[in-house]
Amino acid sequence: MRFNLIGPFQIIADDGQALPAGTPKVSQILALLLTHANDIVTPDTFIQELWQHNPPRSALNTVQTYVHHARRLLTGDARPDCEQSLLSTRFGGYTMHVEDSAIDIKVFERLVTQGKDELREGRYEAAADSLALGLALWRGPVLSNVPTGDVLAGRVVHLEELRIRALELRIEAMRRLGRLRELVPELRTLVHDYPLNEWFHGQLIAALHQAGRRAEALDAYRKVRQILREELGLEPSPDIQWLHQRVLSPSRLPAGPGPHGGAVVVPLWESARTG
Repeated sequence: MRFNLIGPFQIIADDGQALPAGTPKVSQILALLLTHANDIVTPDTFIQELWQHNPPRSALNTVQTYVHHARRLLTGDARPDCEQSLLSTRFGGYTMHVEDSAIDIKVFERLVTQGKDELREGRYEAAADSLALGLALWRGPVLSNVPTGDVLAGRVVHLEELRIRALELRIEAMRRLGRLRELVPELRTLVHDYPLNEWFHGQLIAALHQAGRRAEALDAYRKVRQILREELGLEPSPDIQWLHQRVLSPSRLPAGPGPHGGAVVVPLWESARTG
C-alpha cells in the first residue's frame, strides 16, 4: 500500500488501484499520522489539528472514533491488535507503521537531500536527475483535497518551501552542466509563480543572455525591477544589477560570479536558507 500526499490525498493498493480515502476528517487523521509515520501521535496533537484551541468536550471520544474508521479503511478490520493493521494503539497515542518508501513526501525529502549531497560533491548530472525525480512527484498543492489545521498546515508550508529549494538546486545543477538555456520556459513559469524570488529572476536573465537573447534578458530585468519597486519599494539586489550590467556591456565585466557571489551563481548548498 502506498500513500500520496503531494496533490490530492490518495491511498494506493498493492494492485495500483486508488482506494476510497474516507470522509474529510478521517483523511485528515490519516494525513497527520502519515506525516509522523512510525512515531507516536498523541491525542492532544489530533485535538490541536482538528479543533485548534476550541475543542468540544467530546474531543477525545471523537478522535477515537475517527481512528477506528481510519483503521477499518486501511485493512477492513478496526481491531487495534489485528495482525494486518498499519495503525496501532500505543501508550500515549497512535502509530502508523509504514515504510518511508511508501509515502511520497518521505521519498521527496530523501531525493532532495540526495540531490543536495550530489551537487556538493560535484556530481551535477546525478544531482539534476535526483532533483527532477523528486519534483516529478508533485501532482499539485500538498493535501489539496483534505482540510488542514495548525499541525498539518505547518507541514504543508515546510514541503512547499522544500519544493522551492529543490527547484533552485536543480537549476544550479543544470547551470553547472552548461545547460541553463534549456530551462528558459520553466524559468518563465517560475518567475510568474514566485514573482518576489530574485534568484529565479536572475537565472532567467542569465539563461536568456547565455542563449543570445539580449533584448529579452534586458526586458526580464526591467520586469523584476518593476515588481520589486511596486511590491516592496526596493531596487534589485547587487547581484541582479551586476548581471544587468553584464548584459548591457558583456566585454567590460568578468564572466564569473556577481559582486557577492549571490543571486546569480551562488553554490546553493552554502546559502543561508535551510532545507
